[in-house]
Amino acid sequence: MIKMNVAVNQSEIEVASVRGKSALITCKNIQPLKILHPVSHHNCCHLVLTSYGGGMVSADVVNINVKCGADTKTFIGSQSNTRIYKKVLNAITGQNIKGEVAENALTVVFPDPVVLQAESRFKQSQHWEVRRGGLLFLADWFQAGRTDSGEKYLFDMYLSEISIAIDGQLQVLDRFNFDPKENIADSPANFGQYQSMLSIYFAGTPDNPKFKKIEEKLLEIKLATQPVLNYDVSAQSCIISTTRAREGAYILRAMGKSRIDLQWLCDNIMDMLSDPELLEYNPMKRKF
Repeated sequence: MIKMNVAVNQSEIEVASVRGKSALITCKNIQPLKILHPVSHHNCCHLVLTSYGGGMVSADVVNINVKCGADTKTFIGSQSNTRIYKKVLNAITGQNIKGEVAENALTVVFPDPVVLQAESRFKQSQHWEVRRGGLLFLADWFQAGRTDSGEKYLFDMYLSEISIAIDGQLQVLDRFNFDPKENIADSPANFGQYQSMLSIYFAGTPDNPKFKKIEEKLLEIKLATQPVLNYDVSAQSCIISTTRAREGAYILRAMGKSRIDLQWLCDNIMDMLSDPELLEYNPMKRKF
């Protein structure tokens, strides 16, 4: 078992409904994390996770506790790609998020990809608790390396664990462990020709009208991207799979030959989430 030192202190984010608007009432930054809070003119708290060096160096560990209160809308993104730099003395870089989504709250977490540079070692965990009526839309995205420079699957280790519970009942437990030295990354059984991997987790209470709105969009994407007879995977710039893991949980997987090949999907999803009943606007448009 790989052990990772965990800092005693942790960064804190708390969002509450104040006079009918989602407001950041607690914000505690512990290096190397820096939390930015752009002003939003809508009922949505916009947060950006960034760092002082544009990434995480060897042995950096980020611990974040997120609380999204009742009736809030929260968007959490990142400033840019999170670069994981090469290891020093075999140390592991890590990020751990513990989150709560309260009653009738909507939380969208959609960062840019984690870019695993050569000889890096990265371990992450995310554990979310969603209360009845709450909705969580969580994106987890990683890149094979600095692919524009020809660096592909040269990292040493990538471990990930994501769990989502609804009212105390575990709905999603997704564990992933990949070591390019022990596995052939470009094998068809692994990633093949694809270098950008995006997973989206959507969880909540099915009888919530907002849940149904997002569910319909995910099913629409599924129908639009279903393979046809004589489907040639090698000819596709991206492939997408959407599955209902539980009654109140969906998982979408997408792999692209590059990040650009998945951008249309991200744009499509963010346009959907900008619905007046959801986030009310598209936070990504302020970024690009």
